[in-house]
Amino acid sequence: MKSEVAQLLQGARGKGHRTLSEYESKRLLKSYGIPVTREELVQDLEGARKAAQSIGYPVVLKACSHQLTHKTEKGLIEVGIRDERDLGEAFHRLSKAMESIEGGGYLVQEMVKGARELVIGMIRDPQFGPCVMFGLGGIFTEILRDVSFRVAPIEKRDALEMMEEIKGKKILDAIRGMEAVDRDLLAQSLIALGDLGMEQEGIQEIDVNPMIVRGSQPVAVDALVVLRAEG
Repeated sequence: MKSEVAQLLQGARGKGHRTLSEYESKRLLKSYGIPVTREELVQDLEGARKAAQSIGYPVVLKACSHQLTHKTEKGLIEVGIRDERDLGEAFHRLSKAMESIEGGGYLVQEMVKGARELVIGMIRDPQFGPCVMFGLGGIFTEILRDVSFRVAPIEKRDALEMMEEIKGKKILDAIRGMEAVDRDLLAQSLIALGDLGMEQEGIQEIDVNPMIVRGSQPVAVDALVVLRAEG
């Protein structure tokens, strides 16, 4: 696991990248046991068709590159693709927007359905070192700023306390016909982020937003890993 992560980070740094692509970021998260979406990275429409057939419709199509950190605002995500015709039209739109993007590809991703969105992350503080973050995700991250923090490394007790500290903690309970969130699985993801921060000093920041709750299971739908500046 550690060798795969080290190779991934060294490869990105060797190319002068300051961030990992979404695909690379999720590979890193998955290697630490954090649940992520099923997805395939492709370079052309034929590859996208094969990936969508393998994953199963509906799917999401995203532009993917280390240069892209705000895909939604730039119109580089196509959601709810129901069939091959939708896929072709979505690919055509994204390919136009990707013409100026260096080393880009296309991410074909399963469509994760869930009404609850969370955010988890890690930030390397100049004073305290790696810190783990948890809160409400999606558009509410910036609007409500309902988050809690712990200095890494953290234990399960710390992770569970973080969940209780946010104002919107009831979102984790069984509500309006939705299952209660699997807090054990969520705690494992928060612990893993702390471990990542402690073990991988080349990482400055990890942002997992949104982490959508599908049934009771939180799944990382989008992720960004920022590397530390050298020197």
